[in-house]
Amino acid sequence: MAEPKSETSYSKVFKKAYDFTIAEEIKKLGLYPYFKPLQATDGTTVNIEGRDVIMAGSNNYLGLTNDPRTIEAAQKVIKLYGTGCTGSRYLNGTLDLHLELEDKLAEFMRKDACVLFSTGYQTNEGSIQVIADRNDLIFSDRDNHACIVVGTQVSNAKTIRYRHNDVDHLRMLLGKADPDAGKIIVSDGVFSMSGTLAKIPDLVEVAKEFGAGLYLDDAHAIGVIGEGGRGSASVFDLMDDIDLISGTFSKSFASLGGFLVGDKEIIEFIRHKSPAHIFSASMPPANVATVLKSLEILQAEPWRLERLEEISNYMRSELRNLGFNVWSSQTPIIPVVIGDMYDCFQFWKDLFEEGVYVNAVVPPAVPQGQALVRTSYMATHTDEHLDMILSAFRKVGIKHGIIDENGQSLIDSEEN
Repeated sequence: MAEPKSETSYSKVFKKAYDFTIAEEIKKLGLYPYFKPLQATDGTTVNIEGRDVIMAGSNNYLGLTNDPRTIEAAQKVIKLYGTGCTGSRYLNGTLDLHLELEDKLAEFMRKDACVLFSTGYQTNEGSIQVIADRNDLIFSDRDNHACIVVGTQVSNAKTIRYRHNDVDHLRMLLGKADPDAGKIIVSDGVFSMSGTLAKIPDLVEVAKEFGAGLYLDDAHAIGVIGEGGRGSASVFDLMDDIDLISGTFSKSFASLGGFLVGDKEIIEFIRHKSPAHIFSASMPPANVATVLKSLEILQAEPWRLERLEEISNYMRSELRNLGFNVWSSQTPIIPVVIGDMYDCFQFWKDLFEEGVYVNAVVPPAVPQGQALVRTSYMATHTDEHLDMILSAFRKVGIKHGIIDENGQSLIDSEEN
């Protein structure tokens, strides 16, 4: 291994990188929970470091990543189109499959039009920066996903952040804003760490009151909740009141990519103006075919959504009964609050040793003292899987002094 460099042997611009040692420190403690390579997976179980563990941290909500039908759909189109498009949608990278998927998604989401992006991250980053310019104001929930935050940062618009899910604060900020400025409210539909829904009826009301546009990121909602899996707004029958809805293919749709739906004029503007769309290679054919098949299965097999809701309600209730704080989760995303960052890493490792894989989430992704393990569930988890997960949580929770044997919490943690 090369000798560590002295401060005089590298450019000052790199000092921050050489000063970043926390990851190595956690690795030396044997507690590092990130970048674990999966050696095999059937969806609900994965092989890591030569052992099979139950996957309780995937966003594969409908369990379609290993479905024989999605695999076959991907394989078929590779023979016809090859493995990639080698160009952007704007130039040589548009396939008839892309247009078919855009049409079917617009129809499914009951909107005029749809535009595809190569990733879900690019969808929000690349759309928000184009929609809002220097004459506009963006009002963004403080807990919005990083891709929304980056979209606001690269936009020329002024961004005003309101307290998480606090519509009264949002209303106050809108009331103070320039009445002649263009305004758009941007929020996650389902917040990815807490599993809670945005207060969509209230957002619709305040958007109408101030003449603001309304943009929802439904990455963790489409194919997960709502009427037919149409996402957070459909839970409240308010699809027609949302101007723009974004989604991703890396979760329920078993693939990679993202999309935005809305009025045709807005979508066409984004299609021709967004650098993330114009200057990125388009979704490969196998990815598009996988999404098309997943959308077909979602509509043909409503039992998947019903089973997912059943599992979510069961796990949320049982984890609470064990004494864990799961915040106010309303979806298949169920956080379990641990508290201290190092305690969280140790809790993660002990769960892994018990045969359960979850995600360790620490500040700044969550508030200080609120480190948690993020669990998420699939329609294809069996009752046996669920009971094994609960058994592991109970054993590790008691060991760490987070719960007692009577189902009582032993730590103080704030509600999200």
